[in-house]
Amino acid sequence: MQRKKCSRLPARPPLVLLHGFGGGVALWAQNLDFLSSCGPVYAVDLLGFGRSSRPQFSTDPEGAEDQFLAALEEWRDKVGLEDMLLLGHNLGGYLSAAYTLKYPHRVKHLVLVEPWGFPARPENPNHNTIPVWIRAMGAFMSPFNPLAGLRLAGPLGPMLVQTIRSDFKQKYSSVFDDNTVSDYIYHLNAQTPSGETAFKNMTIPYGWAKRPMLERIGQIRADVPISFIYGSRSSIDSDSGYGIKKNRPDVEITVIRGAGHYVFADQPDDFNQTVLQILARTEIGGSGGEERLE
Repeated sequence: MQRKKCSRLPARPPLVLLHGFGGGVALWAQNLDFLSSCGPVYAVDLLGFGRSSRPQFSTDPEGAEDQFLAALEEWRDKVGLEDMLLLGHNLGGYLSAAYTLKYPHRVKHLVLVEPWGFPARPENPNHNTIPVWIRAMGAFMSPFNPLAGLRLAGPLGPMLVQTIRSDFKQKYSSVFDDNTVSDYIYHLNAQTPSGETAFKNMTIPYGWAKRPMLERIGQIRADVPISFIYGSRSSIDSDSGYGIKKNRPDVEITVIRGAGHYVFADQPDDFNQTVLQILARTEIGGSGGEERLE
């Protein structure tokens, strides 16, 4: 059982959670109750994903990014939030950083969980390290959206998700004992691929960002704290976080042991406690550092 240590925390700005590519607000199911016990929490479906509207995005990567940010800013204004603690996972992390660059006065603390799109693609990538079949599949699929196969599978789509991402059933076993989560992911992505198309237009082959965040994140105001949360078993390494920390020693990096890319679902108790600790340090103005949760 998670321990709730928030009785002494002063009032804080709302915590806003942004999911990653192909996700939705329900993926925070193991986090919302705990985190909201210590203050207001909003989980938002990114434009073009989840249950948000599915507009046509610009084919220009910067234009698509601006549309994501404009939608988030419009949402903030409609809800009436003056400022927020912004936490993003995967694509949500990339967009959280971009939002902080554009609206720094709205973000009290930026928390990046396994963020996508930070490093640039190597100038001379060693294709010999990529299996031939993956290169061939990448070349074949390049004209299509990343999740096109899911929609092409028709009525077999839910079973396809259950097979490819069978790990999700285990990740959420404390909440569901059936295929609720994989069915949820299928229905999220069986709809018009609006945000998915935008994401494709923001990438180059093998998932690199056309506009790498590492080239811009140094422009974030020094008075906006930045924290990174990584999983020790993730395929996304923490080099980006440590690279930023070299220029900004106050950047805080936490690596949660036993967690993969979906750190908030793999080790929800440790993740929730980590976020709560970050919120507490935000209130008291604590400096950053490095931490590993066993």
